[in-house]
Amino acid sequence: MRKVLLVMIAIIIFAVGLFSFRFLIGGDEDDWIKDSKGVWIKHGNPSSTPEKVIQQQNAIIQARELYRTKKAEGINFSSECLGNSGDYAIDIVNVPRNAEDNLAENQCADYLSGEVHSFIELDKEGNVVRIVD
Repeated sequence: MRKVLLVMIAIIIFAVGLFSFRFLIGGDEDDWIKDSKGVWIKHGNPSSTPEKVIQQQNAIIQARELYRTKKAEGINFSSECLGNSGDYAIDIVNVPRNAEDNLAENQCADYLSGEVHSFIELDKEGNVVRIVD
């Protein structure tokens, strides 16, 4: 009977220790993380939205609006710079990327010069391909 009690106590201590370790060392479940494209997404239910996330979300909205405006103007999209949104350059790229996308004349001059520090790549249909910030 005493051995059973000691085993149960050991199991309880182990479970509490494992639970504590997971939350102290494992990080917060409710946070913002980047997906494979570099877009900030919710992980769990974060209590607040960091400024960097808000800035990126606004830049994505503005990038899509810029794309729609240019499309309405009749632009035939190729690998090119559409313009800027805050600290983001908005670039159209091929999917999959090819050598044309890497030519300096097809990239945003403000990003290449360091005037803006981040970029959003859209495909020719206006979908986010990649964000680097």
